[in-house]
Amino acid sequence: MVEKVKNAIQDHYPEDFAWCYGCGRLNEAGHHFRTVWQGENTLTIYTPKPEHMALPGFVYGGLIASLIDCHGTGSAAIALHQKNGHEVGDGSEPPRFVTASLKVDFVKPTPHGVPLKAIGTIQEIHPKKWKVDTEVYAEDTLCARGEVIAVVMPNTFMKKD
Repeated sequence: MVEKVKNAIQDHYPEDFAWCYGCGRLNEAGHHFRTVWQGENTLTIYTPKPEHMALPGFVYGGLIASLIDCHGTGSAAIALHQKNGHEVGDGSEPPRFVTASLKVDFVKPTPHGVPLKAIGTIQEIHPKKWKVDTEVYAEDTLCARGEVIAVVMPNTFMKKD
């Protein structure tokens, strides 16, 4: 049975910022990655689609990198939101992050046709900068490791009237 992610941080991003190809709920063509707390870590579960194939039977590495990227920024948003005294879904707007750095190491080929689990460990390194280490598993097999340095989205990214 595939675990379900409920009440993800991405469910609460304001509409102006819910268009990311990886995690934007309003981007019809996107992946719709969704990130939650699970114990001491964060979790995103995603089942690759047929078009995410690199070779028959294996997932395209770019999808894995995208999963690590969005999982990292979503994890940072959850952590800062909680540090600010809020819980996901409490009606307050969560902070948004962008990626300052993305590192991905492919450990083993990622099999296609099974749900992938991204599990993140979060570390604050500055009030506006967070590091998220992520491991991606296909069933019980570690397939990739990644590191995201996520920074609070600058005001210059805000839509101007």
